[in-house]
Amino acid sequence: METVRKLAILADAAKYDASCASSGSARRDSVGGRGVGSAGGSGICHAYAPDGRCISLLKILLTNFCIYECSYCINRNSSNVPRARFTTEEVVDLTLAFYKRNYIEGLFLSSGVIRTPDYTMDQLVRVARSLREDHDFRGYIHLKTIPDADGELLAAAGRYADRLSINVELPTQDGLDRLAPEKDHRTIKLSMARIRARSEAHAEDRRAARRVTSARPKAAGPGRFAPAGQSTQMIVGAEPSTDADILSTTADLYAAYRLKRVYFSAFSPIPDSSAALPARRTSLMREHRLYQSDWLLRFYGYGADEITAGGDDRVTPGMLDLDVDPKLGWALRNRGFFPVDLNRDSRPRLLRVPGLGVKSVNRLLSIRRWQRIRLEDLVALKAGIARAMPFIVCANHRPAVADAPGAALRARFAPPAAAQQTFDF
Repeated sequence: METVRKLAILADAAKYDASCASSGSARRDSVGGRGVGSAGGSGICHAYAPDGRCISLLKILLTNFCIYECSYCINRNSSNVPRARFTTEEVVDLTLAFYKRNYIEGLFLSSGVIRTPDYTMDQLVRVARSLREDHDFRGYIHLKTIPDADGELLAAAGRYADRLSINVELPTQDGLDRLAPEKDHRTIKLSMARIRARSEAHAEDRRAARRVTSARPKAAGPGRFAPAGQSTQMIVGAEPSTDADILSTTADLYAAYRLKRVYFSAFSPIPDSSAALPARRTSLMREHRLYQSDWLLRFYGYGADEITAGGDDRVTPGMLDLDVDPKLGWALRNRGFFPVDLNRDSRPRLLRVPGLGVKSVNRLLSIRRWQRIRLEDLVALKAGIARAMPFIVCANHRPAVADAPGAALRARFAPPAAAQQTFDF
C-alpha cells in the first residue's frame, strides 16, 4: 500500500482522540543549527473533523489493526473499515518530512493493539527513540501508551516523549465491563501510577544532582521524564454514566495520579455499531460543560459534588445544566453565599463569582491594596461584568437583584432555545 493511502487511513482513524495538547512540554529547539525541529513556535497545520474538532494534521496511528473488541471504537477487531499499518521507519520519515515543510510542530502517535500490548508499545517507543537519538529531533512528541504494557516500556517511552497518555476510556468499571470487557480500570490506573512514580523519581534524581554539583540545571542529573506529564480521555454518553460520575472520576484521577489534563470526547455513532450503544450522538454542549467543570476543579477550588449538586427541577439529578455554565449554575443554587465584597472578601470567595476568572481575581487582589475597587476597574480588566454584577458588592455598586429568586436570574442569563440548538449540531 502506498504511503499516501496509509496516511489517509491512519490520520482519519486518529481524529477521535482528543488528548493531544502540547502545553507544558520542555522547550527544545534547533537554534544554532543543531538538531531538527522545535517544541515551540508555529508550524502546526490543522484540519477540522465533521463534528467541529480542530485536529493536528500529523496525528496518526501506527496501525488501526486491533485485537480488542471495544464496542465504541471505530477500529475494533470486528469493524469493517480499511486497515493499514506504518513501519516505524515510515513514521519517522513522515514526521521529519512534514516538519521540514513546516506542516507540523511535532508528533502525536497512537496505535491499535497488535500481537501483544508489549509488542505494540515497543513499536511506539522505537519511533520516539529513533527521532530523538538518530535524528536529534527536538520537536514535541506525545505517545499514547498501552495500559497492559510492561513497566520498563512505559519508562522508556517517558524518556523520549514530552507527554504520555493512557485512555481511561469510560468513567466507570461497569461501563468497561459492558462495552470493553478486555480492559479494566485497575490495569489502566496501575500504568498511570507507574508513570507518576517514574516522573517523581526522575525529578528527585535531578534535584539531588543539582544539590551536589555546580553544573547548570540542564546539565545536572538525568533528563526529564515526560516533562509535559500524562493525560487521559473519557468518552461521554456511550453508556449511562452521569456527569457526576464523570467529574468524580476526573477529580480522583487528578488527585491520585497528578494528571495534567482529562479530556472528554462526546460519543458519536459508528458504522455497524453494537446494539448496546446509543443511536444518537451525545450533545457537544454536554462535552463543553464538562470542560468548563474541569476548569472549576483544577483552578477554582470546586469539588466534583458541588458542581453537580441538585436544586433545579429542570435538570436531571447528577447532570449538568446545559443552559448555563457550571459556575453560574452553582451561584444560582447558592444565593446565600452572595453578594461577595470585592474589597474585603478572600481569594477563594472571589473565585466563586461568575464572570471573574483567575487572572481577574489576582489583579483585583493587587489593585485593592492601593485603592477601593469600583465597577470601572472590572471594565478595565475586561471581566464578565454583566454576569458578575448580581453577585458582587464594590465601592460604587450593590446588586439591585440581590434578593431576586434564582429562577429570575437564570432566565436572564440562559440562552434562547434556538441558540442552544445551533450549537448542538
